[in-house]
Amino acid sequence: MTIVDPDGGLEVVNFGPGDTWSFPAGHAHAIQTLGEAPCHAILAFDDGLYGDHGTFGLSDWLSRLDPTTLQAAFNIPDAVSRNLPEGEVYIAQGPVIPLDGAVARDERRVNAAASHRYALAQAQPVIACAAGTLRVAPAQAFPMSTTMTGFSETLLPGAVHAPHWHPGANEWHFLLEGRTRVTVFEPEKRLATAELMPGDCAYFPKAAAHMIENIGTEPCAFVGVHDSPAHQECSLSQWLALAPRQVIAANLGLREDELAGLPKEAIAFARSA
Repeated sequence: MTIVDPDGGLEVVNFGPGDTWSFPAGHAHAIQTLGEAPCHAILAFDDGLYGDHGTFGLSDWLSRLDPTTLQAAFNIPDAVSRNLPEGEVYIAQGPVIPLDGAVARDERRVNAAASHRYALAQAQPVIACAAGTLRVAPAQAFPMSTTMTGFSETLLPGAVHAPHWHPGANEWHFLLEGRTRVTVFEPEKRLATAELMPGDCAYFPKAAAHMIENIGTEPCAFVGVHDSPAHQECSLSQWLALAPRQVIAANLGLREDELAGLPKEAIAFARSA
């Protein structure tokens, strides 16, 4: 990645599997593949109306300027300007850059507080248990990400991310591996359930309760974003664990002695025996 921020700061940094990036508005950037193998990335934007044609590309603008303007503004000779692209080039095929070559080694890293790169796969999990793991990249850990929090999650077979909601953020996620069942319960009393395969995505509106179950025989893995710089999660089990027993009993029409098996603490991930 090559990034130039609005203050003229330059960062050139390599990314690998498990890394995430964030480019705020006005941070010009270019992405090049290193090595012989294709690279794949999941792109997420904090604007649901984003479209490829809404980008601001170098080739797009230069292709619309006449040779006289190019000569005056950038000192580009006529012979060169005539060979420039005739329109926007969104993805171009250039020469392969060797992984162990001089270009790949020529990084210009900046300190973590100003970097556009965050090593999410190496981050300390906020949840790590026998049922799975959850890692997040909030602004507190990744200051460049001022409007979104990226996350990666794994659930083992039979595991469930117990009913929860995010009070300040919508959630979008993309299933990479495995099979899941997602259930959402919205404030308008609508309940919906869907089964996901690799390549499917799910969306949970802000404050809508939802749960995610691994219904396959292999671990499942998915990545996603919340449209908030902070990670905040509330759970139904937290309410059951903390609310006075007489309140729970009255709500459910039960006796207090029938609530002995309820959670004593919040449960994020659970797994069937």
